Amino acid sequence: MDMKRLLTSIIMAIATLAAGAQTDRHVQHKPYIDLRPMHFGILVGLHMQDIELQQTGPFLMEDENGVMQEQNILCDADRWAPGFSVGVVGDIRLSTHFALRVTPTMHFGAKHLTFINFNKKDETGQPLRETQDMKNTYVSVPIDLKFSAPRWNNHRPYIVAGVNPMFNLTSSDQEMVSIKRFNTMLEVGLGCDFYLPFFKLIPELKFCFGLGNILDTNHVNELRDANLRAYAGSVSSAQSKMVTLTFYFE
Repeated sequence: MDMKRLLTSIIMAIATLAAGAQTDRHVQHKPYIDLRPMHFGILVGLHMQDIELQQTGPFLMEDENGVMQEQNILCDADRWAPGFSVGVVGDIRLSTHFALRVTPTMHFGAKHLTFINFNKKDETGQPLRETQDMKNTYVSVPIDLKFSAPRWNNHRPYIVAGVNPMFNLTSSDQEMVSIKRFNTMLEVGLGCDFYLPFFKLIPELKFCFGLGNILDTNHVNELRDANLRAYAGSVSSAQSKMVTLTFYFE
């Protein structure tokens, strides 16, 4: 089948489905909820945290004996770490299709780091491996612009984009790598409003990308353990990422 016939078949199939949908109407639940100037709700969800690291490469640093030595350590966030999110949502109606949404949220999660120290060997003669679980408790206040398609029956798909300032409540003063308390992320996502008899359920998938370097570059000077300083110096910058699956109840 050539491309022209394939496109024609797809268009005809969509037209057939659309024609059938025009006659397939159901009783609408909560028909006036989107006409309110403001409404509120709660949210729960899951998220996956990641961090993108820039390696320093070989560098000179004093070891635990005070001797200058070339350090060669590789640091990697080797897996996405799952976490839990909970918060509230406030939705302000701007027009028929646009709304401004504010969702103060707490994220409980972690980032997992693996260090490969080529200067030291383990019992098998391989480079020594160390790990760090960087636990995070974030308080975030995302501000998003939501664009919704026209409602059909009891569902209404939408896309969303905005900015998400985040503050980390967890301290890691004497860990190998430390990140800054404050971080700002850009986020984009999509979801769908499902209108149920007593409330509106909204599943949403969102992708968040950190702005700027969140690595605490002064952390290496604050470590009391000289053995950890080489690990802290192995990274020159870091950028955070997060994927969230959220369920809103309005």
